[in-house]
Amino acid sequence: MRLITMRHAAILLLALLAACAKPAADETGPAARAPAGIAADSPWQPVHFFAEGQPDDLADWNVLRIAGGRLQLNSGVLPYDLNTPLFSDYAHKLRTVWMPKGQAAAYDPQQEFDFPVGTVFSKTFYYPRGEGDSVLRSADDGPDLRGGGLDLRKVRLVETRLLLRRKDGWFALPYVWNAQQTRARLMRGGELVSLELVDAGGKRESADYQVPDQNQCAGCHATDMKTKALHPLGPRARHLNRNFAYGDGLANQIARWTQAGYLHGAPPPQSAPRDANWRDANAPLEARARAYLDINCGHCHNPKGPGNTSGLWLDAATQEPLRLGRCKLPIAAGKGTGDLRHDVVPGKPDESILTFRMLSDDPSVMMPELGRSVVHEEGVKLIRDWIAAQQGQCG
Repeated sequence: MRLITMRHAAILLLALLAACAKPAADETGPAARAPAGIAADSPWQPVHFFAEGQPDDLADWNVLRIAGGRLQLNSGVLPYDLNTPLFSDYAHKLRTVWMPKGQAAAYDPQQEFDFPVGTVFSKTFYYPRGEGDSVLRSADDGPDLRGGGLDLRKVRLVETRLLLRRKDGWFALPYVWNAQQTRARLMRGGELVSLELVDAGGKRESADYQVPDQNQCAGCHATDMKTKALHPLGPRARHLNRNFAYGDGLANQIARWTQAGYLHGAPPPQSAPRDANWRDANAPLEARARAYLDINCGHCHNPKGPGNTSGLWLDAATQEPLRLGRCKLPIAAGKGTGDLRHDVVPGKPDESILTFRMLSDDPSVMMPELGRSVVHEEGVKLIRDWIAAQQGQCG
């Protein structure tokens, strides 16, 4: 009897030792991981596509991680940029795409590509750092990935949005970075981030940066009011057809997507449509202004979008002057008209509703309605110049 008891005691002791050596269940979860959920010196795990559910930690996807003082991209995660980007309170953006092995998007010259189930888009919003807690108000010239990722000493991360292609359609998830820039947590209800923007001349401006909630994502990405389904906005031929500074040098993005196996059916880049860079002074003013309006307004103001009832269509396909606002009377704009008569008055930007709404930061007046709390001064100047250059009179 004594031998049996001692044996049981020995077994119990071994069990206790094993338990001490093994982490508790909650210590293996995201909260106990190294920054961003992946140990800085550990090898990358493959990108994890969740066919369902809403992971609480951005790191669970293995698309991005914090390591070596940088925000890094996993293998197979391809960065990209747009010829003319959407304005978001002067935020800079790191855009990426990933697709399952052996899967590729089908090229389309005008509409969004046909992306396979399992596609993961990420868009990280960040600002160059200023003095103290301020951030710089500067143009987005694309992410500087030299050294293997975004240098966290130079940037402040705000949020990373994921757009996923699941079997039943596209699904959006907003993740917000903590102040230490070590972790991004799912914030389904959105978040308000107070920022102080400082321009090159030292002028300071407060911005209430709005991280959208999941429902607000549809405000831009639901481009068809009948289906109300989410869709990617930027990854289209005319936006992607440009060079990007990859780790191995400059390369055209459409060609690189094809080379990476992420795109099939694409023509040579010189045969694909291409939007102008809105800041390229060498490009025609008309092309620059239309590119700016297309990316900032066209997803809503198009024949199928939420703004179709306004009669003002600002997408790239629209060519009819009246639809583009020329001498067009507003439809039920109310306070948003500023007591002005026409959306666009040729040669007279100060008499045009379009510039009036772009200049406003009043939520009941301003356009676009989402994605900004401050005025995009450089964008307004471009549209003012475009209207000023137009000839003719309104009756």
